[in-house]
This record gives sequence, C-alpha cells and structure tokens, in this order.
Amino acid sequence: MGSISLQKVSKVFGEAKVIPSIDLEIEDGEFVVFVGPSGCGKSTLLRLIAGLEDVSGGKITIDGRNATEMPPSQRGLSMVFQSYALYPHMSVRGNIGFPLKMAGLPKDEIDRKVNDAARVLNLTDYLERKPRMLSGGQRQRVAIGRAIVRQPSAFLFDEPLSNLDAALRVNMRLEISELHQQLKTTMVYVTHDQVEAMTMADKIVVLNRGNIEQVGSPMELYKSPANLFVAGFIGSPKMNFVTGVYAEPFGAPTVGVRPEHIMLSTESGTWQGKVIVAEHLGSDTFLHVVVDGIGTITARGTGEFPVKAGEMVYLTPDRNRVHRFNAQGLAM
Repeated sequence: MGSISLQKVSKVFGEAKVIPSIDLEIEDGEFVVFVGPSGCGKSTLLRLIAGLEDVSGGKITIDGRNATEMPPSQRGLSMVFQSYALYPHMSVRGNIGFPLKMAGLPKDEIDRKVNDAARVLNLTDYLERKPRMLSGGQRQRVAIGRAIVRQPSAFLFDEPLSNLDAALRVNMRLEISELHQQLKTTMVYVTHDQVEAMTMADKIVVLNRGNIEQVGSPMELYKSPANLFVAGFIGSPKMNFVTGVYAEPFGAPTVGVRPEHIMLSTESGTWQGKVIVAEHLGSDTFLHVVVDGIGTITARGTGEFPVKAGEMVYLTPDRNRVHRFNAQGLAM
C-alpha cells in the first residue's frame, strides 16, 4: 500500500507562508508529479511528506496511519534527491546495499536484494565499480537502486534529473516510467519541467505560491486548464494569450490558443504578421510572428513550411480549440 493523504497541511518559515493550506489525495500505485515554477513550494511539500520538514499545521496520513509526527525512518518512504549522494569509496554494490546493512540484514539477503535491484536497473555489470567510473545516468540509477532495496510504500523524487544533460534526461524519464510500471509502487515526483510532468505522470499537481492551482491527468490539464496560470504553464511551446478587441470576437476578455491550434498560410487568415524567427526542426516548424495590436504569437507548422524570418504570414486560430477566460482569469 502506498496511499498518501494531506489534510489542510501548511508550512510557515518565520512570517512567510510557504504552504498556506493544502488538501491532496495520492492513491496507491499512482505516479504523481508536483510541478510549478521555482519557489512555488513543490520541494517543500515533498519534504513535508518525507518528514524532513515539520508541518506547521494539518495532518499527513500514509497508508491510513497518522504520520504527521513520525520521524522519516518510520514513514516507509524512500527519497531520491537531485544530487546522487553516493559514497565515493564504496562500489555500486556497497552503495545500493548500504541501507540494508545499516538495518542489520543478513549478508545473503542483502546480496539477493541488491542483485534484484541491479537487474531491474540494468546495473548488474557495474556492481563492482566505484561511482567515479559511472556516467551521470548510471549514478542516478544507483541512487534509485538504493531506494528500491528498502521496498518502500512510496518513492519520493526531488528533481532527480536536473544534473543530467538533455539526452540523458530523456533516457532517464523513460527508465523511471518503465520502473513505475514494473514495481507498481506509488511515486511522487517533483520537477519544474512541465515536459517531464506531461510525459511521466498519471496525475499532475500544479503549484503556484504554495497553492494547488489544479490537479488532473496530463491531458485534462492540457485540454481544460482551470485558469490562466495553468494554461500558460502546461504545454510547450506555451499557450498564446490575446486580450481586448482581438479577443472579443471569440466571446471572452482573454482567450488562449496553443501554437499547434493555429493554422498557417501565406495567402489569407484571421491575423497577419511578420515572422521574426523561424525554427525549422525537421518534423515541425515554429514561427514567432509579430502581429500589430497583439504582439508576438507562436505558431506550429509542418517541418517544411515555406517561410523564413522577415516574411509575412497569416494566422488563423481554430475556434473549436480556443480557451476562454473571464476577467478573473478563470476558465469559462
């Protein structure tokens, strides 16, 4: 079991309310991602769940037990940090098995669990190497292996891929997702990268200034953002926003349209503008277009769309895919 419940949980540092009050249910076996900009409280919230920070108010329940005052060692959770925190003088085997050794388990049981974790993480051939002989991705897998052998009720990940280069980040995203499918254990994952959130999560929790803006599946947040903040944060490239007289024809004071929901033409369309940057990526072309009275609009076209910087282009939003927001910034 790996259910986690937060009821009116808050955290105050001095006079600063980092987490004003949060209610959240994490179901057994879910992959839940906390996402939001720097300083939104996502890492603090994870540390509250782990017991590394004391709550200022509210209640945390893990598997039906009140864990609010429990020390971290009794919560049945394993945490993987941004830094690998490996012991440089120990082999991979020693690093993975260290928490079991500290718990006093017999050597044969430690070996069996270490070998099982290494097989799951494709580390069998590296068990006798020291961390300095491993790549960044392999070191992160060792850190995850150290968490796996404890057989926790839930894994907590605090921006574990931040120190990796772009290619390794993609590979590790896939590996962690596959690991979740194999283990079927609850995972709570913190990131500021909404692409990670969209590609990995069963459920995304969007945080802003310590408050939950919206909770839902990746596609729920993509298709039906609750407000301007979520609409602007989820999706890459980010949603375009139009206000005033240019929004009125769509029946709202503010409208949002994603780059992939704008039709491009060199002949006619709703808005006309000058291309200031054309990003030809092979499969896609992203155009950044300045439209008088609106500003810069980003639109996504085919990889071979025939236009370059300095040329004029027409943009037509798909009216069926436009998002409408009221004067308070809430979805209509």
